[in-house]
Amino acid sequence: MSLSILDWGIIIGFFLVFTIIGIILSKQAGKSAKDFFLSGRNMPWWLLGISMVATTFSADTPNLVTDIVRQNGISGNWVWWAFLLTGMLTVFVYAKLWRRSDVLTDLEFYEIRYSGKAAAFLRGFRALYLGVFFNVMIMANVCLAAIKIGGVLFGLQPWECVLYASIITVIYSTFGGLKGVIITDFIQFIIAMVGSVAAAYYLINTTEIGGLDNLLTQSNVADKLDFLPDFNDSKSLITLLIIPLAVQWWSVWYPGAEPGGGGYIAQRMLSAKDEKHAIGATLLFNIAHYALRPWPWILIALASLVIFPELSNIQEVFPHLDSSIIGHDLAYSAMLTKLPSGLLGLVVASLIAAFMSTISTHLNWGSSYIAIDFYKRFINPQVTEKKLVNIGRLSTIGLMILAALFSLKLRNALSTFEILLQIGAGTGLIFILRWFWWRINAYSEITGMIVSFILAIWFEFFHEPVFGVQLEGYQELLYGVALTTISWLVVTLLTQPTDVKVLASFYNKVKPYGNGWNGFKSKAESKKIALTKASDNFTKDLASMLMGVILVYCALFATGYFIYGNITHGLILSGIALIATYLLIKLKK
Repeated sequence: MSLSILDWGIIIGFFLVFTIIGIILSKQAGKSAKDFFLSGRNMPWWLLGISMVATTFSADTPNLVTDIVRQNGISGNWVWWAFLLTGMLTVFVYAKLWRRSDVLTDLEFYEIRYSGKAAAFLRGFRALYLGVFFNVMIMANVCLAAIKIGGVLFGLQPWECVLYASIITVIYSTFGGLKGVIITDFIQFIIAMVGSVAAAYYLINTTEIGGLDNLLTQSNVADKLDFLPDFNDSKSLITLLIIPLAVQWWSVWYPGAEPGGGGYIAQRMLSAKDEKHAIGATLLFNIAHYALRPWPWILIALASLVIFPELSNIQEVFPHLDSSIIGHDLAYSAMLTKLPSGLLGLVVASLIAAFMSTISTHLNWGSSYIAIDFYKRFINPQVTEKKLVNIGRLSTIGLMILAALFSLKLRNALSTFEILLQIGAGTGLIFILRWFWWRINAYSEITGMIVSFILAIWFEFFHEPVFGVQLEGYQELLYGVALTTISWLVVTLLTQPTDVKVLASFYNKVKPYGNGWNGFKSKAESKKIALTKASDNFTKDLASMLMGVILVYCALFATGYFIYGNITHGLILSGIALIATYLLIKLKK
């Protein structure tokens, strides 16, 4: 497909703006590791919140949502909607705790919460495990989306898509540091939202679709519109709703939705001006991420069922594409070929923006682990700030190369997403309880990490050949969560707790709340160690979390009902959302 001069002008102008931003901020970012990786810890809540949203608005996210909607209907999105519970827990419980920790990276947390060689090993190993292995897998999945978009829209080879999409991102990420990432994220989010909304509006009103009302009455669309799965279909009910809401949200570690906070979400909270800005940023992120963004993607996914009802239809229109990458996730890119000049350039720019915002964050986040938690901690503790920044910049380039190479081996967005969920299955409860229960130690996390990874490999490659039975995805998740949780709980109770002096320092600094610290308090009292009194009210914060969840879900589904033309249900849910907002404000006074 060819782009007009107008389209190319929009895209090139977009590239130039972000390159200039990275160059302008390069001097400030290069002053110190705190400036490069945490933007000087002076960022406002609104900018950080938008940055979080932009990061999770990846080029592969519309593809993933399209895949889900085409196969499981709108209700299939509970596989990620359920993570709102994690997000709101982070907003009202963990954001302030992270900000109080005052660490440079969330991995530094290990050596202020745990003690001994196990804590040091955990920090160093996870720096490479998360910063390189897991991070590269995530970025490769994002690059896979770029490959599919570039192949459909421009007929590019996979290596060309990855190369062209990466160059500008690496330039401004390497020069501008986290501040450059955050500022460009703000612009990218605006472009990405405008592009997705405009594309949805245009595509729904094409002659093939015939408008919104006609779309919603199509035979292969009408059965995809329910917000909840069919309660008479026990399998769908379990896999699409019960498992995500009852198990997945608290038990699975996934970047951007980590139980207890962590990853690049923690990085944003640590770069906030203070606790209030950290809370405000994560609240804005969760509202925009779940209630604001999904509907344009969902509508395009539904429209694709009319234009490309079967995968064979996509293959017929794009015969030059490798059949191995033809999947339901490709329907989103295929729909974009229907856009006119000008709007096509804007939408392509918005997809590039989505790609850049996610990749740049993962590059900065991953390089912070390599530079601070591995190189400085274990190789050269006396490294100068300038050299540490340079290590971070070199790591940025290296991570991008690895992700690009790995992306050439991937085929499907949804399957990769499910594999990553399985790898993190059972570890989430550790990340929640380590703030509430003093007995959690470094061996708890090491055990959870090793067991969950081994089980993920077992289920993916060995279970069916050995036993001759293919487990359902939800069964693998449940087995993974149960076995991993039992393993780390047993190890926790059999190993020595963290040194009481380390725990006392952590307790006085972070001020965690909950009866789970009573055993430690007794030990500290017997050793005459003074402890500060925690001032937070957990019951009040938990109530705030619940009000936040009600607010966002009601806003999400009210929007859906208004789109469907069901004004009554839309107004009722809007009213409930307003009541939840009022109660939330009252609780936070």
